[in-house]
Amino acid sequence: MEIIQTPENALSHSTVTAIINAPIEKVNIADWLLNLPDAEYQRCSTQHIGAAISTTYDGEPVSLNVETIGDALMVQHYVAVEHRPDYCRMLSISDSITKGGHTKVQVLWELKATKIDDNTTLYTNEIHATATPQMFEYLKEHNVNLADAAASRQAASDAHNHEETPNFAKSIENKALTGKYNQPF
Repeated sequence: MEIIQTPENALSHSTVTAIINAPIEKVNIADWLLNLPDAEYQRCSTQHIGAAISTTYDGEPVSLNVETIGDALMVQHYVAVEHRPDYCRMLSISDSITKGGHTKVQVLWELKATKIDDNTTLYTNEIHATATPQMFEYLKEHNVNLADAAASRQAASDAHNHEETPNFAKSIENKALTGKYNQPF
């Protein structure tokens, strides 16, 4: 069940946009994401370690991503709550592993395509990280307040998002125009 983000549990919220030089009719974010090869995921950020596609027991698509965000190793289990050519809503209860231990963070990842004109599409990569009950226990055990944890996560998430978003957009563009991954950025 999704935890709704509020000021009392918010860790970060980052939105970054980039241009896709392809008409929106050719852009298919769901197809791109839910077939994304591991190597293509890795080349979109220096912090990306690995990715794979799986399903829930109910057959819903899942994008498994391993990456670092700041000093945390993140193992993300993104369930494709919505997946359309112009929009994907991916929800994960992610494992966050640091030198201080292991906890859980809810991450909502939204990928959006919006028509600019006949040849150009705006790509929006939006990420919300929300503290889970396990995260609150972890913060209490480590004597860390939410504001400090949120400030650290916000800076790390925003830096990560600024690196990966232009590369995601270029990868989506390549897939839209050539039908292939592993094209030059």
